[in-house]
Amino acid sequence: MNYKGVIIEESLENKEVLKEMAILSAKVEPVTEKHKTPWLKKWTLHTVEVSENQADEIAKKISNSLDSEHGGSWYADFKNDKFHYVIFRDKVFKVDLSNAKYREVMEYGISLGIPWYQLDFSPEIEEWKRK
Repeated sequence: MNYKGVIIEESLENKEVLKEMAILSAKVEPVTEKHKTPWLKKWTLHTVEVSENQADEIAKKISNSLDSEHGGSWYADFKNDKFHYVIFRDKVFKVDLSNAKYREVMEYGISLGIPWYQLDFSPEIEEWKRK
């Protein structure tokens, strides 16, 4: 089963990786203070589809393509019914959805300076809201 997810174009140093997956839709949204990316005016959110047999390879390519200039403050993700890839610069997490544990992923993202509310892929987000 193929994977679907969202990649922010402006998060990529090398946008060529977008050519290796199907772009299902794109949406542009203006950057606000809440986005914590004051060096940008907009985000272009691409909803993508990644074939199951290329998921590991594409995840590594995305990881190597994410912006390194701004402290690794980006991530991308895609998932299917079995696995969820959460991709940071130079680090990829593959979460087994049959026993989804996101604490390590959340802690890693927060350690990079990503606001917890942007790590909204996790069902554990409610726990972080209470902190």
